[in-house]
Amino acid sequence: MGKKIIEVRNLRKDFHVGEVTVHALRGINLDIEEGDFVAIMGTSGSGKSTMLNILGCLDKPTSGSYILDGVAMADLNKNQLARLRNQKLGFVFQSYNLLARTTALENVELPLYYNQNIKAKERRELAIHALESVGLADRMHHTPNQLSGGQQQRVAIARSLVNDPVVILADEATGNLDTRTSYEVMSLFQELNEKGKTIVFVTHEPDIARFTKRNIVCRDGHIIREQEVKDFASALAMLAEIPVNNSFE
Repeated sequence: MGKKIIEVRNLRKDFHVGEVTVHALRGINLDIEEGDFVAIMGTSGSGKSTMLNILGCLDKPTSGSYILDGVAMADLNKNQLARLRNQKLGFVFQSYNLLARTTALENVELPLYYNQNIKAKERRELAIHALESVGLADRMHHTPNQLSGGQQQRVAIARSLVNDPVVILADEATGNLDTRTSYEVMSLFQELNEKGKTIVFVTHEPDIARFTKRNIVCRDGHIIREQEVKDFASALAMLAEIPVNNSFE
């Protein structure tokens, strides 16, 4: 067995809406090892987004335990959680979450501003390297409105990489993209995973989930199925079969 990056035991999350209690997570148990590429799937209301928010230390469970890279989340205060989130986690969202009037390079630099041990020169060098790693060396000084949707998502992926996190959490990262651009993004995620990055990818699309190594299916706050992807597909190979219409270039 490899090193466990994520260990979740009997995780529960309740929301109170007026006098009604909504049980979003009902006793989740989950292990994710270093180098995993996991898709968390399920329809709206299945609990997958709630789970991702807890895994991303953006929310706390009602009960149960969550250990990230050997650190128990329940033992940390708000400031410690924020520091750990910045150092150990990378986030990629469906809506990119880029600052509109800020260049790609400046957007990627943002997480590094919270690390006082990194000087301005090193911050710039790390951001340049991250953008180069996602194929955007020639788009560094472009603002989001000068980039395609796929390019904006690549900037978001570069930003998630810049702190060298132990895990990347992606929430419907292909949801706003057409098929070709989605496959380009998944090809990049596969390339990052091959280099050793651990990735947790929330999606409701089975054709996107087949590009991951393991699928975890949620329903009504439970994990109802967990399976290795036997027909693991290469996004790059699938991309080659699609006629060129829109792309990152």
